[in-house]
Amino acid sequence: MQQASPTVSAASVPRVAAVVVSYDGRELTLQAVESLRHMRYPAWDLVVLDNGSRDGSIEALAERFPDLLQLRVSENRGASAGYAAGMRWAFAQGYDYVLLLNNDIEVDAEMLAELVRVTESDPAVGVVGPKCYFHAEPRRLWSAGGWLGFRNSITRERGFGEIDRGQYDRDEDVGYVTGCAILVKRAAAEAAGLWDPVYFICVDDADYCTRLARAGFRSRYAHRARLWHRVAWTTGGYTPGRNFRLGRSGAIYARRFARPSQWPAFLAWSIGAAAWAWLRELPRGNQAAATAKLRGLWAGLREELPPSPPLGAELPEEITARPVGAAGYPPTP
Repeated sequence: MQQASPTVSAASVPRVAAVVVSYDGRELTLQAVESLRHMRYPAWDLVVLDNGSRDGSIEALAERFPDLLQLRVSENRGASAGYAAGMRWAFAQGYDYVLLLNNDIEVDAEMLAELVRVTESDPAVGVVGPKCYFHAEPRRLWSAGGWLGFRNSITRERGFGEIDRGQYDRDEDVGYVTGCAILVKRAAAEAAGLWDPVYFICVDDADYCTRLARAGFRSRYAHRARLWHRVAWTTGGYTPGRNFRLGRSGAIYARRFARPSQWPAFLAWSIGAAAWAWLRELPRGNQAAATAKLRGLWAGLREELPPSPPLGAELPEEITARPVGAAGYPPTP
């Protein structure tokens, strides 16, 4: 899906694979693809990686966008596994960058060009992300980059809930870039490795940016790149399933990166936040969502923790991306 430019040759700029990961999100993914197709950048290809959907997503996309390249993994192992498969595929095809994307987004036409501009400005920048707004309130910020810490959910979004009045209108380094849209440089991936499928969902972006920092690369926020996010659609809001994953992922991150002195704060905040949430959810009868986070925390503390995969790692067969319709791999079972 290359978008031609009348003034810039595609041969003179980095090549980008924009990979949208989707699971049972047919209508959302159709809307995301329609938006992304309008991005203006001279050397990029749009790819949808289907994460084992069973809702007819592949067929609907093929019907509306017959030129769209689709990949598929055999079963849903979480967004993290989809990102790992998409990243591995993109760099194996020789792209200079991979833009990893959720499917619940709408983008400004200049987003990709701005992301590449900022990343190319400094070889030490490994990943870059856009200014993100709430889709339902187009001027209210969801994230202007973020910071990391061992309190509650690990990540904290800059500007969350604020009306955009230009207070974050400068490109700058941040602690992490949200995974709803993150541009990854090949050199950074070669140093830090693949996105880690162990997380399933939640905190995986924090993990990747932390690994990049330890490999000597920086995470950067590009204020002119803009995106609107249908927040919590993918993770399902405040539910037991979502909170179990969040608690589990937070525990895995802490096991990877917390110093001994940081563990008391992490555990105290995790348990205290769950207790407060239990009381808050009591009138709604949704206490299970609060206790699920503690169950996830316990699971993440006890599970075997494999090392993060290097860029060239062989992924398990069920999370290896293959083109839809390839010989011996039909688009639906």
